Amino acid sequence: MDTGKKNTGLLDRFIDWREKHVPQNQFVLVLSFVVGALSALAAFALKHLIHFIQHILTGNFDPHTFNWLYLVYPVIGILITGLFIRKIVRDDISHGVTKVLYAISCRMGKIRRHNTWSSLLASSITIGFGGSVGAESPIVMTGSAIGSNLGSLFKMEKKVMMLLIGCGAAGAVSGIFKAPIAGLVFVIEVLMIDLTMSSLLPLLISSVTAATISYILMGTEATFEFHMEEAFNLARVPYVMMLGVVCGLVSLYFTHVTIAVEKQFKRLSNPYAKLAIGGGILSVLIFLFPPLYGEGYETITHLINGASDNIILDNSLFYGHAKFIFLYMFLIIVFKALASTVTNCGGGCGGIFAPSLFLGCVTGYLFASLCNMMDFGVWVSDKNFALFGMAALMSGVFHAPLTGVFLIAELTGGYSLFLPLMIVSVCSYLTVRVFDSNNIYAVRLAQRGELITHHKDQAVLTILKVADVIEKNFMRVSPDMDLGQLTSVVAKTKRNIFPVVDSANRLVGVIYLDDIRHIMFRQELYHRYSVATLMREVPYRLSIEEPMEAVMRHFEETGAWNLPVEDVNGEYIGFISKSAMFTAYRKTLLEFTSD
Repeated sequence: MDTGKKNTGLLDRFIDWREKHVPQNQFVLVLSFVVGALSALAAFALKHLIHFIQHILTGNFDPHTFNWLYLVYPVIGILITGLFIRKIVRDDISHGVTKVLYAISCRMGKIRRHNTWSSLLASSITIGFGGSVGAESPIVMTGSAIGSNLGSLFKMEKKVMMLLIGCGAAGAVSGIFKAPIAGLVFVIEVLMIDLTMSSLLPLLISSVTAATISYILMGTEATFEFHMEEAFNLARVPYVMMLGVVCGLVSLYFTHVTIAVEKQFKRLSNPYAKLAIGGGILSVLIFLFPPLYGEGYETITHLINGASDNIILDNSLFYGHAKFIFLYMFLIIVFKALASTVTNCGGGCGGIFAPSLFLGCVTGYLFASLCNMMDFGVWVSDKNFALFGMAALMSGVFHAPLTGVFLIAELTGGYSLFLPLMIVSVCSYLTVRVFDSNNIYAVRLAQRGELITHHKDQAVLTILKVADVIEKNFMRVSPDMDLGQLTSVVAKTKRNIFPVVDSANRLVGVIYLDDIRHIMFRQELYHRYSVATLMREVPYRLSIEEPMEAVMRHFEETGAWNLPVEDVNGEYIGFISKSAMFTAYRKTLLEFTSD
């Protein structure tokens, strides 16, 4: 007996049983628990695989001198990752969170099955060998893929599929950071899944389940050990606000450098050319600035715990030259965005969570150190401000102030600093919003009109596709038909529109019943008029690939009630009517907003 068919039969019988005996909302809670557990296990595996590779490669490095292997490891890591993606995965798995947003916006919650493991393996190789990126975006992709594929397995509707993607993302963030609140808030702010009563409980279950499993596997201590020695004083509020503005500007710099470098690399078609350029730049940067190696979490731990700032010079050419420490840290801030971007563009796989945290930590620490050096009359804690910088960069880069606040509080246990964390996050966010309306993840989709937002009308129009509302049951006529032949076609249908299509299936015009009603029963005119002389030009031709928002705009501009649709080759497909479009809109809006 075929085992595959047997398993499929068992699954189908289970689905039938579930639909009869278990309400969908209860079954979703079960799935959210499973998604959270699997996401936590994936996060645990990824974290330990990265640390294992890094320990083997750099565990014996002498911190008192530079190491030439920094010029080799990143290139090898990107090469292995690139070959793995091209030869085994054979799909683009970069920009994990952007891919998740695309799946929610344009693929009705469907993520390919290989994403449940491919991003995990690829990112562990990239980061373990020194790629200056983070593991968080790949694990978000992995968790979301787990949710999507579980939903597909049990044949859930598209709204539930999107929710399960959110559960996977929440579980991934919660699991890798041991931060359940941040996992929930991330899904709302970044993935823009609306928080309703029907979505709140599954997201909470996934987050709490993932965090609990992470506590069991990795201990209950915070990801970054932080001991506050200096309580926050209201006299430091102006400095916190200034840091927020500075971090907002650094966030803008990070985002725009990332987009600009990606644009340049898109001009290269040869993957080995990308490897040579990206890997070469990354290796040189890591050789000069070893803190750029990997996620940079070791540097964060040192800075937020008040270790000597000279420790950041370990393994570098600048070791022992403490007088250059401020310049060194400034250059790290300048080059971190480039290092992260060329890692991915060169063929590696990783995210920008860790780079944002690293960049914020260094920015906050440097800001506090410079303020204290210039002695403005108020001493500020460089440890605390390193923490504030992490929250501010997260808020600015991701346009997610709540995520920044809760993530840093949960990562470090710095709950007593909630007020300054909120101040610095809001200031950074407001600074960024003056210049950019979308975060670094969403900007690519927003430029193509493929981004779901919290704006209900916009979200529904993004979900709707032209192919969903095309009507194809129109009787076609050819331009060389005469009036008599046209009348016989009219008698066979109740439609009042007749597309005129040539032999190549190209739409050349349209016949409206109202235009021929006064002559269609005069038989003496049947051979005098042809379809070519009676047809009208259409006011606009829609493309099957046009976003629904543009379709709505074309209807408004033309005043038409029906518009024809063509495929990518210009061949006629059918018509879209205003009534069908509004009916689909109302139905989708009801599905999208129902609680």
